[in-house]
Amino acid sequence: MTAARINRLFAADARCFDVAVDHGFFGEPRFLTGIEDLEAALDVLVEAAPDAIQLSPGSARLLQRRKGRKPALVLRTDVADVYGPAVDPKRRYFSELVAEAVEQALRLDAACVVVNLLWIEGQSGLHRECLRNIAALKSRCEPAGMPLMVEPLAMQPGAGGYEVNGDAERIRAIVRQGVELGADIIKADPTDNLDDYPSVIEVAGGVPVLVRGGGRASDEEVMLRTEAVMRAGAAGIVYGRNVIQHERPREMTRALMAIVHDGASADAALAMTGG
Repeated sequence: MTAARINRLFAADARCFDVAVDHGFFGEPRFLTGIEDLEAALDVLVEAAPDAIQLSPGSARLLQRRKGRKPALVLRTDVADVYGPAVDPKRRYFSELVAEAVEQALRLDAACVVVNLLWIEGQSGLHRECLRNIAALKSRCEPAGMPLMVEPLAMQPGAGGYEVNGDAERIRAIVRQGVELGADIIKADPTDNLDDYPSVIEVAGGVPVLVRGGGRASDEEVMLRTEAVMRAGAAGIVYGRNVIQHERPREMTRALMAIVHDGASADAALAMTGG
């Protein structure tokens, strides 16, 4: 059943665009922009027809109760507190796995579950919690035939709290750790220098890599980055805020689908956004 669910997540070309709409799970007010009315936001996304939509257990029902064809469900299974607007090195950050995560995913007919693998200098306790979460999930996913997406995130202090650490060496190391822990799919950040991204694909050892979108960026930057990582060998993307906070999320979704599935150029995709 693992292969069957992966086939629901990835299109016939073995590529996937997963729109992340699980931001309300993390309790940060600024993450609600664009999804205050979650059902209305899902109306737009379902019409735009990405391959998958990523939601938390409490909101997944809004997608799954819809009749007719709809994107596959990727279920978020953990909540962390590392996304706040301030950095406190003395604070003990956490990552908490929801109860009966795989059982909930089965009841919700999810195609995949996703869990964080967080790495922050000096926060070994947080990293250990993530390792335990992944081990617990993997032991339940395997017999249930549920694909496991691991999200390795190397983070560092920044002006807006903890932000992406785009160092290629650090990303490679934590991506490989996710693979070694049994990930069926990897969701990873882009490297600062996108020319380094083929080396991230290499260390994943054949496990499909979906590239994370991160914070808001200009349309041009998003399109150029997407074109570059797809050419580097990524199997797709997982973008949230650059879609749901866009003034035209329907058009943005379709433009990104064109890059992922049709090999459209960044310029051609930009023209599709209507900006």
